[in-house]
Amino acid sequence: MDALVMHRLHFAFTVTYHYLFPQLTMGLALLILVLKTIAVRRDDERYHKAARFWGKIFGINFVMGVVTGIPMEFQFGTNWSQFARLTGGVIGQPLAMEGVFSFFIESAFLGLLLYGEKRVSKWMHWFSAFMVFFGSWLSGFFIIATDAWMQHPVAYRILANGQFEVTSFWALLLNPWALLQYAHNMCGAVVTASFVMAAVGAFYLLENRFEEYGRIFLRLGVTAGLLSCIAMIFPTGDLHGKYVARHQPASMAAMEGLFHSEKGANVVLMGQPDYEAGKVDNPIVVNDLLSFLIYGTTRAEVQGLDQFPRDQWPTTLPLLFYAYHIMAGLGTYFALLMLVSALLLWRGKLYTSRWILWPLLLSFPLPYIANTAGWMTAEIGRQPWVVYGLMRTADGFSKYVSASNSLFTLLGFMGLYSVISVLFLILVYKEIAHGPQQDAATTPETLTVG
Repeated sequence: MDALVMHRLHFAFTVTYHYLFPQLTMGLALLILVLKTIAVRRDDERYHKAARFWGKIFGINFVMGVVTGIPMEFQFGTNWSQFARLTGGVIGQPLAMEGVFSFFIESAFLGLLLYGEKRVSKWMHWFSAFMVFFGSWLSGFFIIATDAWMQHPVAYRILANGQFEVTSFWALLLNPWALLQYAHNMCGAVVTASFVMAAVGAFYLLENRFEEYGRIFLRLGVTAGLLSCIAMIFPTGDLHGKYVARHQPASMAAMEGLFHSEKGANVVLMGQPDYEAGKVDNPIVVNDLLSFLIYGTTRAEVQGLDQFPRDQWPTTLPLLFYAYHIMAGLGTYFALLMLVSALLLWRGKLYTSRWILWPLLLSFPLPYIANTAGWMTAEIGRQPWVVYGLMRTADGFSKYVSASNSLFTLLGFMGLYSVISVLFLILVYKEIAHGPQQDAATTPETLTVG
């Protein structure tokens, strides 16, 4: 197998697996802060217990995120040494800030949040929840600012030796692509956390266990889920899509399966892209919608792939098409499910409507799939560039690391991550089975034995 392909598969596996955890921690950080704020304002022990419960889930995810994130830093040097050598002067700064500032803020105050409640005042404990939220979201921003520079390079110059250098650090951080991508990504993280929280609440009500906490989790999960689903579609998704169409038109054409430029371009809801024939088989379309979404008029012309040299088309085009449509389709489903749930919540019927509790319970894996598909859309869409328009992916990998060496370490990561996945599921299962009750004397099981 080609070494470049193996390096891409290697990094794709590690980064995809890693992001299963930060998306939940970033979203949970906000929801835990909400729970803690309500607890302090109302002096309500139920919300304190709810915050402690989700703090433990957060802690487990945080540890997994750290363990799976560290190898990715080393992969820049082992698998992508040419890319790291040339762009390190740019991407090294936000990555360093993510580690020095965000990671240490988040980890330090997470310890205080989990173990310091009886040692500090209630407002200091609330402040620790706020700093965990601030640190996790700041960490996400620095990572996305790094990726956004690869998507839309700004504030750089190329030195005589071919290396990139930052000309304005603030311009790098305030890259318009970064701001839009960050807003959209964080909405996706809150969607994941909301669905997980709502699923646990639905599980408790369906099982007739910890029903009071099940209602709290459902109420917050559905409310946050509806707001984040709406914001994920509009304005963040809409604005980010328009920015992609303006600065990466070949990517947008590939995502939509638009092989030929069209006035009044259609949106393909479903279909199978035929890369060789340059068409989409069995399409189900909405006429003129793509032109309207991008340009605000149904008669605007949208550039197709025929306007670009084939060597600038996104590689693995069918995978990009399907990833984009999975993301968009699931996002629509999320919004509809949360809208129905919110209406039932408003009418006071959500907690007893088993027909909606089951979809809420069973849907919790879907945001992980949608977020993964979204990142695949962004990263595959950028191909064949590792830095868009400046450095091709084929010029950035480590040419002296063979495909067999990369395969060997990939198999090692797969084996190791399989083991820690089992450990992760056991730990989370035990926390959910134990429930939000912290005092053993008050659990239903103890009362039954008594």
